[in-house]
Amino acid sequence: MDAITLLKDDHRTVEALFKRFEKAGDNAFTEKRAVVEKIIEELSIHAAVEEQLFYPVTRATVPDTEDVVLESLEEHHIVKWVLSELETMSPEDERFDAKVTVLIENVRHHVEEEEEEYFPKVRDELGRNALNDLGDAMAAAKRVAPTHPHPRSPDTPPGNLVVGTAAGVVDRVGDTMGGVAQGGVAALGDLIARILGQKKPSVSPRGSSTARSTADTVRAKAAEATDAVIDAATDAQRSAKGTTRKATKSAKRTTRRATKSATRTTRSAARGATKTAKAARTGAKGTVTSATKGVKRTSSTAKRAATTAKRTTRAASSGAKATSTSARKAAKRTTTTAKRAATTTGRTARKAASSTKATAKRTSRA
Repeated sequence: MDAITLLKDDHRTVEALFKRFEKAGDNAFTEKRAVVEKIIEELSIHAAVEEQLFYPVTRATVPDTEDVVLESLEEHHIVKWVLSELETMSPEDERFDAKVTVLIENVRHHVEEEEEEYFPKVRDELGRNALNDLGDAMAAAKRVAPTHPHPRSPDTPPGNLVVGTAAGVVDRVGDTMGGVAQGGVAALGDLIARILGQKKPSVSPRGSSTARSTADTVRAKAAEATDAVIDAATDAQRSAKGTTRKATKSAKRTTRRATKSATRTTRSAARGATKTAKAARTGAKGTVTSATKGVKRTSSTAKRAATTAKRTTRAASSGAKATSTSARKAAKRTTTTAKRAATTTGRTARKAASSTKATAKRTSRA
């Protein structure tokens, strides 16, 4: 790839981010934060590649570019300090927008000078083949360049090659770890939302493209794992439902059979009960008839006995009357006889007494 074309593509990418920030509303804090993080990454990589390869090569091979290179390095230094401050600043800070605005103005001025004055000199001097070779080296360097600003690090060879490469490794490892953490948090939020039946939270990963890509990958993998678990649970649920349906059908068949058997048993029992009731009624009627006849016979016997008793009573009454009459007569006779006996006894006693008295008198005289 042509080295100048590569750098101009970077300029167009950054300019699009600048316009996106400028169009964001005053309270679009999330949008501004995301845009600034992307700006930080793009400018950090772009500056590192220019400092490691483009500036040293062109300074050594293109006449009258030394002053331009030195000025560009100072402009990079200022930009990196502003980027490092923005990296930890909240978009709600009152100076956040002002700092981004100053950054945009400086970068636009830097880009204008490079594209109108610097790049034409380089193209004229190096030619297509040399620019293509340089461009390929720069494209490879971009893949390992730092993704965060390091304003205190060396910005010229050989120091920037060693430190820049090491910083790039550290940045990308940090971005990866940060992306893993962000992706894990986002995946957890997705799972909670899914359990609660809510819409998945809209989460925009922060940091470099590596961090955002890693976060998106972790979130996607977690979603795939969650879907796999849910699919397995759904299959198990379907299997359980099938088993339940089979068991329900079997239970229904068993119930129908039991119901039919119970119905037949009930009918048989009802018939038996009817026959038993009829026999009982027939037996009861016979018993009642016999009892009625017995009562009638007993009643007749009782009537005869009552008639006999009446007759006996009458006879006894007549006999009693006769006996009473005879007794009265006998009593009268006895009374009469007693009176007569008493009269006789009295007479006899009087006579005896008189006789005794007389005897006594005679005895006393003697």
